[in-house]
This record gives sequence, C-alpha cells and structure tokens, in this order.
Amino acid sequence: MKHSEQIAPLYQRVKTYVSDRIFSGELTPNGRVPSEHELVRRFSVSRMTVNRALKELEMEGLLRRVPGVGTFVAQTQTTGHLVQVTNIADDVRERGNEYSVEVLKHERVLAPKAVANWMKISTHRKIYNTVVLHKENNFPIQLEERYVSPIGAPTYKSIDLQRTTPSGFLLENVPLQKVEHTVRALVPRRYIRDKLKMKAGAPCLVLDRKTWSQGTPVSFVHLYHCGNAYALSDSFLPKKHE
Repeated sequence: MKHSEQIAPLYQRVKTYVSDRIFSGELTPNGRVPSEHELVRRFSVSRMTVNRALKELEMEGLLRRVPGVGTFVAQTQTTGHLVQVTNIADDVRERGNEYSVEVLKHERVLAPKAVANWMKISTHRKIYNTVVLHKENNFPIQLEERYVSPIGAPTYKSIDLQRTTPSGFLLENVPLQKVEHTVRALVPRRYIRDKLKMKAGAPCLVLDRKTWSQGTPVSFVHLYHCGNAYALSDSFLPKKHE
C-alpha cells in the first residue's frame, strides 16, 4: 500500500480505490462497483465510512446509486442541456466538408479573475489560453477562446493545434465528468466580428462551457458563432424513473 494511502483518512482510502479503477478503465460506465459489504471487508472499516466514500463519489458525478439494486459507474460522456460536447473538426468532416483551423493565440497567461475564481486558484497562477478560428471549407464558423487548467489537464501542454482541436484533445486525454453550458446572444467586439466576417451590429451566438474531471475544474471556453448563420440544436431521451 502506498504511503499516501496509509496516512489518508479511511473514507478517502476507499474513494481513491474506487476512483482509481474508474479512471484506469477497470470499472467501466454503467458497470457495477464493489458492494458496501465488499469494501467494508477489504478495508476493515465501518459501513458508515464506506457509505460516506460512495456518497461523495456520487455527488462528484462518478457514481450512480440505485436503492435496492447497487452502485454503478456513471456515464462519462456528458450531454449538456442544449448540445453535446463534440469535436468540431469531426462535425465538419461528417458533413462531407473540409475542416481547417487558424491558431490566433496559444500561450500561458495569468488567470483572469473570473476564471481564477472558478478554478479556485490565485490570479498570480498561470494557465493555458488558446484562441483558434475553426473553418468549414475555408469559411470561419466558430471562434474559440479557451482557458485550461494545468492542474485539471496537465497533458494539455503537449497539444498540437494543427493536428487536433482543444475539445478533441481533452475528450481523448482527460476523463469528462461534468459539463455546464450557457447560451447567450450579444453584439461582439470588433476583433471577433472581423474574424467571423460578420457585419457591424449583427448578433453573435455564444456558448459558454465549463468542464470538470475527477472533481477538478479543467476548461472554461467561450465559443462564438455568427447568430444569423448558425444554430445550436440537440435531442435527448427522457430518463426513465428508476
């Protein structure tokens, strides 16, 4: 047993044991996790301790507990209220069109106050800032302004923006746990308007997205689209009562 596990609180040892097996792929989405009885026996702890660990993992979005049935790994692919988290390059190619990208900015910057507050870090801490212009058949369809936490996504420093999109990279390398979407309309500042080839005064549709992994904030992104040439849509099936 690792030294860190020896000094960790008992419930935290149980949490770590279960979460490590989820993120390693040993426990898969919708798969059953060890029962409370099994975990009590394995760690020689009380049922209350195990219950606390599983309850916290459920609150963090990793587990789904069904009374009288068991505890299961939650779905890792998250669907927002309006749109799924997808790779825009794949979306363009699935329409039979050519995807290309213009990298406008990719560097480490001091965290803006609003982003720092959400990530729960100091404004003196540096994070990744990526701004790219996504194109379909060489026409701009989306301007992306993204802030990425080096804590939540430590491998982001190795991204090659000419080979993959930020979303594509994060979906492949960082387990997606939770997503929040907000859609708003505004008249964009001139820089965005010019990049998207919009007319002055034309509306802009903005999708704000926050993502978490393993209980840690990962990415805060603004996705700008020309409002009169772009629509957001999605479909879903109502959840059945369990």
